[in-house]
Amino acid sequence: MEELPIMNQDQLEAHLQDGKYILFFTAGWCPDCNFIKPFMPLIEKDFPEYTFIKVDRDDNIDLCKELDVFGIPSFIAYDHGTEIGRLVNKARKTQAEVETFIESLPAK
Repeated sequence: MEELPIMNQDQLEAHLQDGKYILFFTAGWCPDCNFIKPFMPLIEKDFPEYTFIKVDRDDNIDLCKELDVFGIPSFIAYDHGTEIGRLVNKARKTQAEVETFIESLPAK
C-alpha cells in the first residue's frame, strides 16, 4: 500500500487524476485502525482495479478537515480525481463492511 505524502485537497485531487483509488485514513495509535490493518492486504487483493493509499491522519490533519474525515478508520474512493464514495465514521470496520462498501461503488 502506497503512503500519501502531506498535501491539501487540491493537490490530492490532482494526484488522483489517473485511475481508481481507495484512501485509507488511519493512525498508529488508533485501536480500530489496527483492527482492520491485517485485513487490508486481502481487501487490496480482492479489488485490484483500485490503488490503495494509506493516509496518516496525524500527518494530514488539514486534509482530513478539508475532506470532513473526523473519524478513523475511514475510506474514501476516487475515480480519476472525483470522489465516488465514502465510508467515513469513527466506528470499527470489518473486512466484510469495507468490501461491501467497495462493491457498492459505481462502476465506470
